[in-house]
Amino acid sequence: MKADVRTVIAILLLAAIPVSDGVAEPRATLGRIRVSQDGTHFVESDSGKRFVVWGVNYDHDDEGRLLDEYWFDNWATVEEDFREIRALGANCVRVHLQLGMFMSSAAEPNAAALEQLAQLTRLAEQTGLYLDITGLACYHRKNIPPWYDGLSEQDRWKVQARFWSAVAKTCRTSPAVFCYDLMNEPILPGTKVETDWLGGELGGKFFVQRLSLDASGRTRQQIAAAWVRQMAAAIREHDKDTMITVGVIPWVFVFGGGEPLFYSPEVSEPLDFTSVHFYPEKGKVDRALTALKKYDIGKPLVVEEMFPLKSGIDDIEQFIRGSASHTDGWISFYWGKTASELAEKKNASIGDAITAKWLETFTRLSEEAKASVLSVRQNSSDGGPEH
Repeated sequence: MKADVRTVIAILLLAAIPVSDGVAEPRATLGRIRVSQDGTHFVESDSGKRFVVWGVNYDHDDEGRLLDEYWFDNWATVEEDFREIRALGANCVRVHLQLGMFMSSAAEPNAAALEQLAQLTRLAEQTGLYLDITGLACYHRKNIPPWYDGLSEQDRWKVQARFWSAVAKTCRTSPAVFCYDLMNEPILPGTKVETDWLGGELGGKFFVQRLSLDASGRTRQQIAAAWVRQMAAAIREHDKDTMITVGVIPWVFVFGGGEPLFYSPEVSEPLDFTSVHFYPEKGKVDRALTALKKYDIGKPLVVEEMFPLKSGIDDIEQFIRGSASHTDGWISFYWGKTASELAEKKNASIGDAITAKWLETFTRLSEEAKASVLSVRQNSSDGGPEH
């Protein structure tokens, strides 16, 4: 679709659904985002306008390399990718930082990595993009220090807290930092004593990580609550303002029932908003929407991962529209190739074609999704600026 046609569509959508008085648009000069006074949604600190997240996970490039593996040698690529992400209509980028790249030892952070992170915040400010900084990643086993896996649970948590202390100290002054996501999809032990800190492998990466190998008589809520409090305290030592969350697997959806664990009353108090990852299945969008509603606990709610992995693109559109009444943002994926680059790629795969089509749809929906949040709530008191 040509750029001028997209512009016409955007104008028509904006004419049909008034957004200018209630939804803050991304801009080159960023103001901090915070939780509203009533605790239910996001607002810009300076204007009080509602802020709706529309972003991408920028976790790896087209070759599968993680950001902190190539940002030293290929910084120009990062700059170009951020401009491309902005052109998609996004206002937020979720980046994933590997613990092994940021901790030189159990006690010492990696100064070079922290400086590169500071440079990333400056790039975000320049391009008008907010950062969802997700930490403690162990996605590539080759980057996990041998000393790290040999630590006890208590000492492992101390290293994780030092990671967050260093990151928060580095990022605390940047208005571009939307939030700190404590860990991607942490999991907890059951009755069995585990031997591996990592969960299953997916595409050569380990996205799931255990907080403990042995419950040792504790409940899962007790373990999760203690860990969240320790990580949040490390952040708050240096950064009192930036929001904190943790992106979770929606076990309520996976198992078809139950209650959220990390967003239970026992665990969620230090977390400013709810982050959950959803990949609706084809023809089962209603089931996904029912499960998502379980995570509407009175705090802002963000679908931090979504993609037509198990469904068609039309299912994802249905999921977005169906969740607008209680969701404050959605984050998909961008892997360093535009839709046109994927379409022109030699020997393009079916996955490339799906991704290209989704990126086009993502751009088309960028204004509609944000407008829909306001549209379905415009008769309530939380629709516009705070007073």
